[in-house]
Amino acid sequence: MKDNYAIFWHRRDLRIEDNIGLHKALTSGDKVIPLFIFDKDILDKLPKDDARVTFIHSALEKIHTTLQKSYGVSLMVQHGNPLEIFRKISEEFNITAVYTNHDYEPYAIARDTQVTEFLTTKNIAFHSFKDQVIFERGDIVKADGKPYTVYTPYSKKWLAALKDSDYKSVDCAAHYGNFAKLSFDFPSIEEIGFTTSSIKVLPYTMAENIIENYEATRNFPAIEGTSKLSPHLRFGTVSVRQCVQNGLLSEENTFLKELIWREFFMQILWHFPKSVTNNFKSKYDGIKWRNNEADYKAWCEGKTGYPIVDAGMRELNESGYMHNRVRMVTASFLCKHLLIDWRWGEAYFAKKLLDFDLAQNVGNWQWVAGTGCDSSPYFRIFNPTSQVQKFDKAHVYIKKWVPDYQEFTYPTQIVEHKHARERCLATYKSGIES
Repeated sequence: MKDNYAIFWHRRDLRIEDNIGLHKALTSGDKVIPLFIFDKDILDKLPKDDARVTFIHSALEKIHTTLQKSYGVSLMVQHGNPLEIFRKISEEFNITAVYTNHDYEPYAIARDTQVTEFLTTKNIAFHSFKDQVIFERGDIVKADGKPYTVYTPYSKKWLAALKDSDYKSVDCAAHYGNFAKLSFDFPSIEEIGFTTSSIKVLPYTMAENIIENYEATRNFPAIEGTSKLSPHLRFGTVSVRQCVQNGLLSEENTFLKELIWREFFMQILWHFPKSVTNNFKSKYDGIKWRNNEADYKAWCEGKTGYPIVDAGMRELNESGYMHNRVRMVTASFLCKHLLIDWRWGEAYFAKKLLDFDLAQNVGNWQWVAGTGCDSSPYFRIFNPTSQVQKFDKAHVYIKKWVPDYQEFTYPTQIVEHKHARERCLATYKSGIES
């Protein structure tokens, strides 16, 4: 007779510490097989040296090695279509249940529905838990039950609702003995059809000085004043509960508010999935974007003639990172100065950012474009020259990424600021009225 097993399916939670779904699996009474699926439906759209795949592979290898050395346990890593993988596993093992953590993106919801329907035909339970956020879906809503579409009242209610139990860590380590002692080969990155990227995800920090001084330093790209947490939160190599615990240690709560922004945009995506491709505010649907491909190419390559914009784009292209302040400046420049559809910029960031997260990327691009739920007014247009004066006066950041900015070979400005501003205001005004 076959032994009974439970599967824990890792997705956006690439850690074995403080993991809600994993804790539930390990305390279920069945021996647990940890599983990760390199999803072909996602991977087939990526370049073969995608840095995010390298990071995922490295994080999984760390889990596999830790379990193997200390507990004689292996991580099962599969490559293919999730539904087909579960068909195969259900034939090889006597699976009683699959445990995982919620994923809120439209593709993930459709995938999980498909997998759940199959598991039901095999009398295999599917259990999913809240793990990557403190509050999800309809946890924080207005008095009438409708979702918030403005950040400030959402954040106030979020903070008012927060209890110690919401960010208490769970002790998975006490139950590691409940992993199934099975042996699986760990695939090389080449075996899943990829190569190791030279771009690396940097380690995060939640050092006291970073959190305490977050408001004072986070807008200056030349200063190491940010946590580098975003890719780690995106892939779950760190627990959001740990981040909130650290944020609450500081009386200066800018760091915590950034975590709330993350959850605000995630609940917007959940309630309004059409916002992925549609303007949240339909009154902006009439904007006639120029969508000049030569201008777009110059923006992508960091050759606009505006050093702060070019520095940001070159940083992105070379490292997979871009400083948050500079993201706003580069995004505003694309939408407002060049009148290129925010969806073009969102797609480019999605391809390049190590911390790409659909909810955050769409939410922030629509914020900058002025078309989103809680957005910057359309008439707010960042002046790339004054942004340098405010946040990189000594040109330290610019010199790092655009060392040629004072050379004759450096591109001339592809558009003059005053002209671009007036054209943008007229175009938006006309688009709203039409």
